[in-house]
Order: sequence, then C-alpha cells, then structure tokens
Amino acid sequence: MRGVLFDGRRVRVVDDLEVRDPGPGEVRVAVRAAGLCHSDLSVVDGTIPFPAPVVLGHEGAGVVEAVGEGVTHVAPGDPVCLSTLANCGACAACDRGRPTMCRRAIGRPERPFTRADGPVHQFAAVSAFAERTVVRAVQAVRVPDGIPFPAAALIGCGVLTGVGAVLNRARVEPGDSVLVLGTGGIGLNVVQGARLAGALPIVAVDANPEKETVARRFGATHFLASADRVRDILPTGADHAFECVGRVELIRRAVDALDRHGQAVLLGVPPARAEASFAVSSLYLDKAILGCRYGSSRPQYDIARYAELYRAGRLLLDELVTATYPVEDFAEAAADAAAGRVARGVLVF
Repeated sequence: MRGVLFDGRRVRVVDDLEVRDPGPGEVRVAVRAAGLCHSDLSVVDGTIPFPAPVVLGHEGAGVVEAVGEGVTHVAPGDPVCLSTLANCGACAACDRGRPTMCRRAIGRPERPFTRADGPVHQFAAVSAFAERTVVRAVQAVRVPDGIPFPAAALIGCGVLTGVGAVLNRARVEPGDSVLVLGTGGIGLNVVQGARLAGALPIVAVDANPEKETVARRFGATHFLASADRVRDILPTGADHAFECVGRVELIRRAVDALDRHGQAVLLGVPPARAEASFAVSSLYLDKAILGCRYGSSRPQYDIARYAELYRAGRLLLDELVTATYPVEDFAEAAADAAAGRVARGVLVF
C-alpha cells in the first residue's frame, strides 16, 4: 500500500505500508483525496513535534471499506469526510458539546500501520496520505453523494478550522468588522466564514498581492499587502482579527488592530516554544485573545452543515483546490504549498 512517510529525517513515498483491520468502534476508509495542509509540513520541519516514523496527512475523504463491531452510522460504500477529532463522546467536555476539548482526543498517537521494520505512527488520528487508513467511527462523517472527493476532503481541516473559528469560536455577528491576516487555505476559509456570518467590512492582508483576486472571490471587501494600512480602512480597529499564519509578530499586529471589545483569534501554528508579546494595557477595554483548536468544531454536525452549504452554492470548496497531484508527486505538491503557489494542493489516489 502506498503512503507518504516521514521517518524523522526525510519524507518519501513508500509502497510497502500495511494497515490493520478495523476493531470495535472503528472504520477503515479507502482514501480518494487528501489536502496538503501546512500542519503536515510543520511536522517535517519540526514546528509540530511528532514521533516518527509517521504517515502524514490529516485532511481527507474517501469511501468506507469496512466497519468494526458496533458501527452503525456508516456502512461499506459510503462516501465520508474524515475528521481529525477522535473524541471519546462520553466525557464531560464531549457531553457539553465541546469535543475539541476531549482529553482522549489530544496527544495520543496510534500506530495502525506497519512496515517490515515495525509499526508506524498515525498523524492527527487520520494519516490521509495513505491509500487506506483506520479511524475511530466518530471521525467518519457521511457526506452526500456527488460531492467531489477533493472538495469533501477540504472540509475535514481547512473549512472546519477557518469557517468554524468565525462561526463557533468568535461568533461573528452581522455587521461586525473582520481582519484576516494571511490568505492561505485557513485564511480563505476565515474570509468565507466571515461572509457567511454577514460581516462587513472584511479586510484581508497578505504579503503576496497575487492573492487579492481569490481573497475577494471568497468574500473580502478590501485587500492589503501590508498590515500597516489597516487603520485606513478600520480607523477605530476591528471587531475580530484572525491570525492565520503562525508568526508572533502578526499575533501582535492582530492584538494592536482591535477595536474596543474586539477579539484576536489565533489560528496559525508558530513553533512550539514561540512566545508573543503585547502591551497589557491594550486589552483593558474588554479586548480578548482567543486560542482556537480545530474551529471549536462539532464534526458530525458541522461537516454535514458545510456540505449542504456547498451544495447550495454558498460555501466555496472547488475554488480552494488550486491543483491536484498523484501521491507520487508529493514533493512537487509540498514545494508548491511551501512557496504559497496554491490555496490548497490535493493529493489523489
């Protein structure tokens, strides 16, 4: 079986992976498409520490091949989007509708894959860069027939994170002003989440001026190549500022750009030991800094909701897919993503 393996030193496409059968409460999925997110590249460069060897990929969609004992909500042949959230469904956080806070879903990597030299870790409870993967049943969310797999795959991370940050975490209201720092895959989903919420204006900032056209297509009312001119558009500041790059200096920019009662939402992933600074006095007027894990999502509910918004023409997914690559061309896809040449590159099997 083919897959993209990081052995702790380098990434390569291998063809000798094996994956075990699903156990009770598990599902085996034949992956059809998987988005390449910067989080995958962050494992390779060490920004996100993770044990190796590991099969990368966490934004995927495919077809159910087999289900374990007790699984009834999906069946072999069903098209599914994969969530990285392997929450238990039984703890206090899950019961309160906060599955992203489930302690059983964080920091416990499984090893369902093997090669001749031993077991292989699973990244983000998914490992979508493999022809087949085994996930917990709660991670497989059925999507309507007819949604292209590359589009469905992107719901599983970029859309849940970006749109979810707007609707679930920040709870942006109609007429609120929104500032988005960075218009990659996550940033564009924040932009369209703000559009869905009725925000106005929506100011997108990206150092690459070539991203203006796509940012406006997703809903940005203004585009800037530098955050220096934000106050020209938002003289009193933004109600909501989203940092989508993972740079500490942009976190400071997001905080400094807030209006009274504004909130900065941190979505980018800086190095694990990175520290950011800000003027404490800048928060006294009821301002807030919010962390956000996976868009504060409830995947079984949110994925279905976003799929219907896509079918209604209100959520843009096909437009996110800049290019598709056979899995053997992972190196090219990674280079395009690192250089910012794509909103989302998608590996296909």
